[in-house]
Amino acid sequence: MRLVVNRWSVALTALAITYSAPPVATAQTGKSAPLLDRELFFGNPEISGAQISPDGRYVSFLKPYKDTRNVWVKRIGDEWSAAKLITNDTKRPVTQYFWSRDGKYILYVQDHLGDENFNVYAVDAAAAVPAGQEVPPARNLTAVTGARAFIYDVPKNDPDIMYVGINDRDKAWHDLYKVRISTGEKTLLRKNTERIAGWQFDNAGNVRLAARTTDKGDTEILRVDPTGFTQVYSCSVFETCNPVRYDASNTRVYMVTNKGAPDLTRLVLFDPASKQETLVESDPLNRVDFGNASFSDVTNELVATAYVDDRARIYWKNPEWESDYKIIKSKLPDEEINVASTTRDERLWMIVATSDREPGVRYLFDRNTKKLTLQYSIFDKLPRAALAEEKPISYKSSDGMVIPAYLTLPLGVAPKNLPLVVYPHGGPWGRDVWGYDRTAQFLANRGYAVLQPNFRASTGYGKKFLNAGNNEWGQKMQDDITWGVKYLVDQGIADPKRVGIMGGSYGGYATLAGVAFTPDLYAAAVSIVGPSNLLTLLNSIPPYWESIRTIFHERMGNPNTEAGKAQLVRQSPLNSASKIKTPLLVVQGANDPRVNRAESEQIVIALRDRGFPVEYMLAPDEGHGFARPINNLALFTEAEKFLARHLGGRNQESVSPAISTRLAEILVDPKTVVLAKKVEVSPSSPKPAAELKPGTSTYKASLSAGGQTIPMDVTHTVTDANGVWVVSETAQMPMGTMSDSSMVSKGTLLLQKRIIHQGPATIEVQFADNKATGTMSMNGQTRPISADLGGVLFADGAGANDAVAALPLGEGYTTTFRNFDIMAQQVKPRSLKVDGSEKVTVPAGTFDAWKVVITPAEGIGETTTLWVNKADRRVVRIMSVLPQMNGAVATAELVK
Repeated sequence: MRLVVNRWSVALTALAITYSAPPVATAQTGKSAPLLDRELFFGNPEISGAQISPDGRYVSFLKPYKDTRNVWVKRIGDEWSAAKLITNDTKRPVTQYFWSRDGKYILYVQDHLGDENFNVYAVDAAAAVPAGQEVPPARNLTAVTGARAFIYDVPKNDPDIMYVGINDRDKAWHDLYKVRISTGEKTLLRKNTERIAGWQFDNAGNVRLAARTTDKGDTEILRVDPTGFTQVYSCSVFETCNPVRYDASNTRVYMVTNKGAPDLTRLVLFDPASKQETLVESDPLNRVDFGNASFSDVTNELVATAYVDDRARIYWKNPEWESDYKIIKSKLPDEEINVASTTRDERLWMIVATSDREPGVRYLFDRNTKKLTLQYSIFDKLPRAALAEEKPISYKSSDGMVIPAYLTLPLGVAPKNLPLVVYPHGGPWGRDVWGYDRTAQFLANRGYAVLQPNFRASTGYGKKFLNAGNNEWGQKMQDDITWGVKYLVDQGIADPKRVGIMGGSYGGYATLAGVAFTPDLYAAAVSIVGPSNLLTLLNSIPPYWESIRTIFHERMGNPNTEAGKAQLVRQSPLNSASKIKTPLLVVQGANDPRVNRAESEQIVIALRDRGFPVEYMLAPDEGHGFARPINNLALFTEAEKFLARHLGGRNQESVSPAISTRLAEILVDPKTVVLAKKVEVSPSSPKPAAELKPGTSTYKASLSAGGQTIPMDVTHTVTDANGVWVVSETAQMPMGTMSDSSMVSKGTLLLQKRIIHQGPATIEVQFADNKATGTMSMNGQTRPISADLGGVLFADGAGANDAVAALPLGEGYTTTFRNFDIMAQQVKPRSLKVDGSEKVTVPAGTFDAWKVVITPAEGIGETTTLWVNKADRRVVRIMSVLPQMNGAVATAELVK
């Protein structure tokens, strides 16, 4: 059984200059190792991800359709070529799918161009294909725009039901819905007003437990009672306590925890009624955290436990399962064996066999006949004999801490003075594991030694090792990588003049930190969606991560404290960009919600303007990581050339027309990169030419993203109240009501106070003496708001558009002012320009209006366009483009 470890994995990129390195000679024979085509590593696999249907009659799998992986289905005895196409998405590959419990539907999740707002879709695999169509119709079961659906449970007792979390009402918290797969009917079960981060269902499909994260980052396990919640367990922010599954009696729950003195996580049985805890197992070798528990869906019993050490270890609890495993293992002694899927009665197993040199072979195992039948090999044209061994190693870091790692050496080459590529994993709260890694194998085939360090803060090695990484980004965590290089140099394996580093996400950060903080160590670097500004990264935490925001602050650094902010500034490579001199390739997804494009471009400009080699790749159809195979192939094609040029590895000169075309589309000439100029914003505000007018207006509004639209009805009221204007807006949406009320000074129209109500949340902020003070409250828990504004606020809150309309608008008029982002507690400078006038027709009529464009003064963020009627200064139309929602568009038109 396998522990699924989240490993950030995308591709590379590099210079387009051709370099032909000499062939790598084998130490044994003097023959060069075969140079394998990059498409064997990163192209689309012909067949992958096979699963058997619950009734055992069908096999589903992933196969390219128009160069994009989609779901296909065939009868179990048919040829693969006889399969029926089930999905036909040509923009994003389908990566996650499964059968419904009764085998009627294929269920899969998909987002829009990397925006991470996933919806759940269902396809009737047996349905006829409508005339003129290529596939049976796919139904969007969750159908939300700008929100993220999460599947909690698919119960056995009702195969037409699944339990889903949707955060359309409140972006920070998922409400719990029951969704009927056959019809798409959604029933709201629980409005999440208690900051619930997750639900635990029992074996009968009943919700029994909930997990809640406190303001301190601690975890509370709550028993779900008829009258509410009862806390039955808890652990601190630096501990783990996760319910896994109810036992066969359906009274106790298996839980993974390291609460208290134990360093390693262990598996326990916990009784929510008596609050008694019984140890089931911890690592028999006392080396690593508890890895994974496997259960029988027929009996609900625990059948095996697993631990991820240097290699995976399995401990069987069920003799029948163990006996079958040993039969399979006897036939595949060198592979790790995992059960990918089973039939409903668990008679047939779909097996995947893997190793460091085996990407994956699928077999069907019949537990009655004990017959093992080959299904297919993924990347079957990839010669396994030409792949390299991945070896577990360890070394000491700067403070003596032992760092586990994996080392892959090029096949047949003497391990002496080799060019080295350090490949740190993402997360950083994850780890690398033993097994096939396409990037490591590709680099080894090009002649590089590849080091994959599990630096401190990596998971799986106990809480002391994990917590040793707290607040150590760019410091001891980076030392763990640096000392790995020193170790290999001292061993004579690595040539100190030919060391490179590359990685994605946190690995991209480690790449930038490596060249910024140890500028003499590396001869080449590839940063793939790597954050360079930790303050921006923390501010980009999406609302649905609200439950773990405090954990980020504890583990990375708290930007709300003076010391924490100073630490994060110091650890941000962007602030040391002037020290970078290593040739660098920067890779960015245009839709990345985590890594600010402008900051990647600042890194590019910093090297370009100082005359150091830098390359830049920008993919318009990707987010935080590359999903499309053609983009990955383009990335690796360029990276191969880049690394060959600077480190002396081998390079495949041939490039397919498709890759060449894509490279021309996404490679950016660094000479053309220009940052938007920051506009200086005065501490004072622009002077209005008119006062507000009391009255009520109504608007028809909508929010559109990813082909979906949410309608809204907005009521806007201006009231004269004791010497100040009170402007209120109420938006009626399918998921509920939101209200925003602002107190605005007469004459200056400066914002004095703002009150927001949305679901269970209430925000109250006062603005005075160039400071913002207030509270953010939800379910009895209150957080302070405190920020230095550096000036007054104008055109913010519910009265923002009224204030803009009151300015002396005219052809060419420009001004600047300050807004305040309450969630991020940051000032957002804004620039305003009148961009001519237009005739505008809305439900209220046709108007001669000024077109007013409001943009972020720093060049990054929301852009709003207002059409202001010249005759009476009423705002008749509004349009906002929201990059934080991957280009979603909000519009509103005056009705009356």
